[in-house]
Amino acid sequence: MEKVTEKKQFSLKGWDYVKGLILAVVTPVVAVIIQTLDAGELTLDWLTIRTVAASALFAYLSKQFFEPSKVVVEKPEKDTVTRVKRAVR
Repeated sequence: MEKVTEKKQFSLKGWDYVKGLILAVVTPVVAVIIQTLDAGELTLDWLTIRTVAASALFAYLSKQFFEPSKVVVEKPEKDTVTRVKRAVR
């Protein structure tokens, strides 16, 4: 069964915020691990962690907001694929 999803430019959905928050948590963790490996000791610079997290969240949401409109068809039926291929030619 095919599922059609439409993403409009200049809009954000709930999942965009959830994914952005996950990215904002993971990015500083990776940055701290790299910084720790370079320094040889575990030091947590909370200002840097917050700055990296905020930057990652802003970058992801900006990307999603300005992404062009698109329609996504998940698990398309065979006739749908055929019609799209004919339309693209």
